[in-house]
Amino acid sequence: MTANPSLVLNKIDDITFETYDAPEITEPTDVLVEVKKTGICGSDIHYYAHGKIGNFVLTKPMVLGHESSGVVTKIGKGVTSLKVGDKVAIEPGIPSRFSDAYKSGHYNLCPHMCFAATPNSTEGEPNPPGTLCKYFKSPEDFLVKLPEHVSLEMGALVEPLSVGVHASKLASVRFGDFVAVFGAGPVGLLAAAVAKTFGAKGVIVIDIFDNKLQMAKDIGAATHIFNSKTGGDAAALIKAFDGHEPTVVLECTGAEPCINQGVAILAQGGRFVQVGNAPAPVKFPITEFATKELTLFGSFRYGFNDYKTSVDIMDTNYQNGKEKAPIDFEQLITHRFKFDDAIKAYDLVRAGSGAVKCIIDGPE
Repeated sequence: MTANPSLVLNKIDDITFETYDAPEITEPTDVLVEVKKTGICGSDIHYYAHGKIGNFVLTKPMVLGHESSGVVTKIGKGVTSLKVGDKVAIEPGIPSRFSDAYKSGHYNLCPHMCFAATPNSTEGEPNPPGTLCKYFKSPEDFLVKLPEHVSLEMGALVEPLSVGVHASKLASVRFGDFVAVFGAGPVGLLAAAVAKTFGAKGVIVIDIFDNKLQMAKDIGAATHIFNSKTGGDAAALIKAFDGHEPTVVLECTGAEPCINQGVAILAQGGRFVQVGNAPAPVKFPITEFATKELTLFGSFRYGFNDYKTSVDIMDTNYQNGKEKAPIDFEQLITHRFKFDDAIKAYDLVRAGSGAVKCIIDGPE
């Protein structure tokens, strides 16, 4: 058997390096990927620090990682769209092919989703493997080939970028929209970049940290920024947006004050997408929401074609070279680590020491 070095979360505060047997091709459509780049997600840190997110509770060891790209090393006999040596982005959630959610075109809502590095509640069954390992097996149709202009590092950003794509698709963001994005973390910054790419006339990013807001401007994702801690109330926010009431709000924090302010600034008939997860139930301004005839969308991960759209965004962005790219996605990567230093990477991100997106190399 081929060795498969992996980074494993055993329990709260306990990450170790382990070596398992590499997965093998068992189905005609299976593809084996040698993982090259993996981003650290906030959910990874939540499991590391708290052992759970909502109903997903860590009760047994779990290989970490789900924001990954790599190179195809082996394919099943039925694979037609990929070949050995192709660079790919790995979509890490595989639904049941028999669920109503899958059949209705909403596979991200499948109750039997097998999602990398997300605890499995079934008694006696192992957790779905994460992607922070040397070899990861995936069905062919959950891998997206990376074109020439998209690096493996950018391929690792496709997963969080797809969250932003899904949110903008739900809100039908289009040319001429004015979009407000609450939260300048990785998802908020990428959601803003998507909204701008989709044709929004203006994109304002709201946060309480000036350095994060400056990054939103620096990477080209925001046309306007607003510090909600020092800048004032909803009226001040609209004034900072050159007087425009947003037609779309993408709420990426889950914080009650941001949700309430999002409703307050939305134009009548506007669209509100809740992307961020709240740690507990929140008070919601339902009367204002109703009298404005707003539309509320929940947003969970990503669905059909969102990964391909994200790769297309990356490809279009970089086809004229890095120096001419409209969005500087590379600036989001603030820290890089070798696989052997992966635990240090997790501790750095957990400490909140200024990392935006941390990328870990695959095992040598």
